Amino acid sequence: MFNMKRKIVLLFFTTLFFVRSNAQCAMCRAVLESGEDQSAAEGINDGIMFLMAVPYILVATIAFFIYRKYRNSNKTENTS
Repeated sequence: MFNMKRKIVLLFFTTLFFVRSNAQCAMCRAVLESGEDQSAAEGINDGIMFLMAVPYILVATIAFFIYRKYRNSNKTENTS
């Protein structure tokens, strides 16, 4: 039970950190902030965050399925 609470807290802080991170490189930020329209900078930043998140989500999903497969195979070995 304690281990599950720990995982939930870790997931919460990881998600919170991900939301507050700023993904623009220094060059993109300098060019976009020099203009008066800040909506373009926000759009570029959102696009970068989306492109950065997708590979992590895919890897986490694959790791989850591998973990579940090995866990289920271990349970069937222990019961026989």
